[in-house]
Amino acid sequence: MNNLKHREGILFVVSAPSGAGKTSLCRELIDSSVDLRQSISFTTREKRGGERDGVDYYFIDTITFQQKIAAGEFAEWAEVHGHLYGTSLQILNAATAQGTDLLLDIDCQGAAQIKSNYQQGVFIFILPPDYAELEKRLRGRGTDDEIVIQHRLENSRQEISQAFWYDYLVVNDDIKSARDKIVAILTAERCRSHRTVYLLDKFTTKGEK
Repeated sequence: MNNLKHREGILFVVSAPSGAGKTSLCRELIDSSVDLRQSISFTTREKRGGERDGVDYYFIDTITFQQKIAAGEFAEWAEVHGHLYGTSLQILNAATAQGTDLLLDIDCQGAAQIKSNYQQGVFIFILPPDYAELEKRLRGRGTDDEIVIQHRLENSRQEISQAFWYDYLVVNDDIKSARDKIVAILTAERCRSHRTVYLLDKFTTKGEK
């Protein structure tokens, strides 16, 4: 029997192509009462207006980041638009030990590194209803020019081609419905026997007083 003596935290990794509504869904999950905390990444980019160190990101310089890479301190890291971003292995391990569930909003490349390096986690991929709706949402933002939109659409096909290895696929055709499905996934994963076997202690002779 599993020797787990207490509840361990779970890492929920969420990925999606741009325009699928991942950011809004993650915000809904964190804001609702599902006992979930956002995983905070490290970055070398400068703080933007209103951002706070230790809340939005851990802001560090490039040399410090590279030292962390060399020391094997990241479960995943990547360079995006000239800046480095990474997820701390120590933070993930601490959350697991403390019984804290984390939500990590990350792209497919980072998720694949997490699966390979951390070898734990529940992986959820958010899909748009179809490509036509994805394009409609990207154009509806009104923030990107045609070249950027076409680039995002091209990337979405590559990202969706990786969705097969995720544990769950959720179609975001309605944000409330999609949120409820993810909450159901969280609930089910928290009840899996290998995560809750400690509950059986009081029903065994060994656990009796």
